[in-house]
Amino acid sequence: GEQIHGFTIKQVTAVPELFLTAVKLSHDSTGARYLHVAREDSNNLFSIQFRTTPMDSTGVPHILEHTVLCGSQKYPCRDPFFKMLNRSLSTFMNAFTASDYTLYPFSTQNPKDFQNLLSVYLDAAFFPCLRQLDFWQEGWRLEHENPADPQTPLVFKGVVFNEMKGAFVNNERIFAQHLQNKILPDHTYGVVSGGDPLCIPDLTWEQLKQFHATHYHPSNSRFFTYGNFPLEQHLKQIHEEALIKFERIESNTDIPKQKLWEKPREHSITCGLDSFAADPSKQTTVSVSYLLTDITDTFETFTLSLLSSLLVDGPNSPFYKALIESGVGTDFSPDVGFNGSTREAYFSVGLQGIAERDIDTVKQIIARTVDEVIAKGFEEDRIEALLHKIEIQLKHQSTSFGLALTSYIASCWNQDGDPVELLKIADKVSRFRQCLKENPTFLQEKVKTYFKDNPHRLTLSMSPEEDYYDKQAKMEAEKLGKKVNALSEEEKTQIFEKGLELIALQSKPQDTSCLPALKVSDIEPKIPFTVLETTLAADEIPVQYCAQPTNGVVYFRAVSSLNTLPEELKPYVPLFCNVITKMGCGALDYREQAQKIELRTGGMSASPHIIPDDSHLDVYEQGVLFSSLCLDRNLPDMMHLWSEIFNNPRFEEEEHFRVLVKKTAQELSNGIPDCGHLYASIRASKNLTPSGELQEMFSGMDQVKLMKRIAEMSDIKPILRKLPRIKKYLLNSDNIRCSVNAAPQQISEASKEVEKFIKGIARSKKERKPVRPHVIEKTSEVKPVGSEMLTGLHITRKLVNDPTFQPCQMKTHFVLPFPVNYIGECIRTVPYTAADYASLRILARLMTAKFLHREVREKGGAYGGGAKLSHNGIFTFYSYRDPNSLATLKTFEKAVEWAKRGEFTQEDIDEAKLAVFAAVDAPIAPSDKGMDHFLYGISDEMKQSHREQLFAVNSDNLVDVSNKYLAVGKSTRGQAVLGPENADITKDPSWVKR
Repeated sequence: GEQIHGFTIKQVTAVPELFLTAVKLSHDSTGARYLHVAREDSNNLFSIQFRTTPMDSTGVPHILEHTVLCGSQKYPCRDPFFKMLNRSLSTFMNAFTASDYTLYPFSTQNPKDFQNLLSVYLDAAFFPCLRQLDFWQEGWRLEHENPADPQTPLVFKGVVFNEMKGAFVNNERIFAQHLQNKILPDHTYGVVSGGDPLCIPDLTWEQLKQFHATHYHPSNSRFFTYGNFPLEQHLKQIHEEALIKFERIESNTDIPKQKLWEKPREHSITCGLDSFAADPSKQTTVSVSYLLTDITDTFETFTLSLLSSLLVDGPNSPFYKALIESGVGTDFSPDVGFNGSTREAYFSVGLQGIAERDIDTVKQIIARTVDEVIAKGFEEDRIEALLHKIEIQLKHQSTSFGLALTSYIASCWNQDGDPVELLKIADKVSRFRQCLKENPTFLQEKVKTYFKDNPHRLTLSMSPEEDYYDKQAKMEAEKLGKKVNALSEEEKTQIFEKGLELIALQSKPQDTSCLPALKVSDIEPKIPFTVLETTLAADEIPVQYCAQPTNGVVYFRAVSSLNTLPEELKPYVPLFCNVITKMGCGALDYREQAQKIELRTGGMSASPHIIPDDSHLDVYEQGVLFSSLCLDRNLPDMMHLWSEIFNNPRFEEEEHFRVLVKKTAQELSNGIPDCGHLYASIRASKNLTPSGELQEMFSGMDQVKLMKRIAEMSDIKPILRKLPRIKKYLLNSDNIRCSVNAAPQQISEASKEVEKFIKGIARSKKERKPVRPHVIEKTSEVKPVGSEMLTGLHITRKLVNDPTFQPCQMKTHFVLPFPVNYIGECIRTVPYTAADYASLRILARLMTAKFLHREVREKGGAYGGGAKLSHNGIFTFYSYRDPNSLATLKTFEKAVEWAKRGEFTQEDIDEAKLAVFAAVDAPIAPSDKGMDHFLYGISDEMKQSHREQLFAVNSDNLVDVSNKYLAVGKSTRGQAVLGPENADITKDPSWVKR
């Protein structure tokens, strides 16, 4: 009942399992709701959430989310949001539009920064300018293809317009969107809240302003703060800067319950062809979805989400056995399992990659599986494994815990559910156990009620159409034609003039003096050093120990070298990594192994590991990284599992192997629309360093194509036979190093287990020669911190060098049936420890903020674009969901010209430094401390000297590195474009088409 700064405290609840205290408040005069979570965590978070319930697919909440961040009463400059990225040490800044709410979160470790960002966010949310030109830039506009030439045709432009066009290139996204729209058709869930590209041009500026007035009001808001900063300061600032200026209103944004159907419905939709599908005749997706319960019933929701996991997660689940292993498709349908983000949750299950004629088969399998589950129930061990997973998730500390919490409670709180109830997970677990104890068929009865006897179920199928993208383009052209034909001559002149006005506005130097900013002097000059201890297990294997407050969890990792692996086996390393923990080991088949991993660990995985050297671009380490975590009490079990995987992995389950291959190929193919710029960048840097080729082989388009080819093979045995051969070279103790992060009192126990593991795995009988003879032994001395006198241990890493390597230029165009492009241009520069590295790093940030953001996103209409310097010394320009191709590459060239002129101010440079330091000083979780040293060989001393180099960068250095490395003709560069057919590229013989 205590009152503070216009707020009244409603309840205070301790949640010991998450080490937090939740304080619920409400604002006296407006009724704004507030939840504060106090926890000993320096990464403090703020978020404000509005319930936004659009009734059409114009994307009004999404375009509003973009436009409120473009200037406000107190901060009238253009785009304060992107400007603040460079004036703050934030660890996170973004905004999200969900189906029924819009959320604006930020986090930072600096109290002054917190106040600055809070001030900007509050003003943006409650007092935005919502200028017409900002709406045109961010939403949609008609503009000449070349805005300076009124003879060029009028086209649709706009950031959200292009973003959504790119979003719906992804077939999984199309399916998931329709699924929600069709199972909850009657209200706001029946529309596309992000905007359907064909409906976006129906939105007017007036409608946008109206939507803000009715939805962005304190009476329709929920505030959330998290961390160790004092609550009182937050309340005072929020009350005085925003809430005091409002009266309470009735916000009519409630979402009614969906009227339940009397009988099931079916629906079919179309999508684009997947050019990377393993089998072109099998590209249909089908799923059956069931409407469940109101998400504000937190225990029922918790029970149903556990039930969903039991039904679909892992190779022991009934739907995995029945659907995935039927061989009918490649992988589960999108949005499989429990979906709790709408007022009533739903469960969905089905298959993708099936033939159209198999739709009925899939429906029959689903119905049969539901019957079997009702009859048989679940093994006790699977339920235990699931509860164990919850326990380990609660204990694992992430650096973005505040962000995870705000996302976790958003949907339920949005429907007026109790967010504090949601946090009491331990209570729910014990109540769940109690229910099972009192009624062993508790879960089976739920399956009967919600699945078997539920008429509100939807069967949705999606099949590709040859000319899907052409049809979309045609509909867009028709829409455009209608809009253009309706224009008077006067309006056409106006559009031309407005286009010029927008360009002029975008190009005008900005006065950002109204915005708050931290100073470079606010950055800590020194980093705290992490204490690491390295010992030799079995007298020769280095093991790094890092004692950390890990909350009862042990993290074990190992890196094993690929130096002796024959070249012809190399392309199969990613596949080997993918399946090695999923094929069974020792006496366990793959199902028993999966069960054991779930019961005793938080996961065990392997991944390819290519690490560029910190001082030579042509030197690198190649290996495989094994990672895992478990509760303290399960360490012996986890290490025993690793021993079995290393010594006796099983490779005989051909059918299961085929299932894993198909699933992997499908996932890679589905990932292209969201990671296009990464694929472009990997390809562009392929010929710039010796490790570039390996990177392309392991994680570029080459890998996508290889997996597609394997998935198409009628006889997969020859591939399966390669795995034991790779095992022979990789899974031994010849060339391995390990690391452990655990609580101080666990270290000695852990070292016994690691010692046992090392002694228990095989050594090669004969000395194996490295395949590439040029191996460089690199020794780093590990000194105990604070005792300079002692000699430390010498750890040797074996790196590879190719003295004959010559970097070469290459331009590649991957032709894909997308309506947008993904572009990468890469330039070979210098390694991490070189003096110029720091200058290039600051320059990349400066170019992004002061040139590329404006040219590529604001003017060009791409969803994203920028420059970055990677750890491997490759300087990359990229763009994402970009309507342009060669024009963007031209812009990258102009960016270099701009940098060479050196027309940046000291303030610009300081802002770039703040942005770089925000990344350098991002919080590190206890599980990841010491990893830079273990994986990359980068010590805290090296980081400190890099830090000092960053502080020292000045204007002359920036101009100097622009001329030295980035100017045309100075360094070797590569370019790649992923995107549609392109006449200009086809005409140019210097481009290779793939």
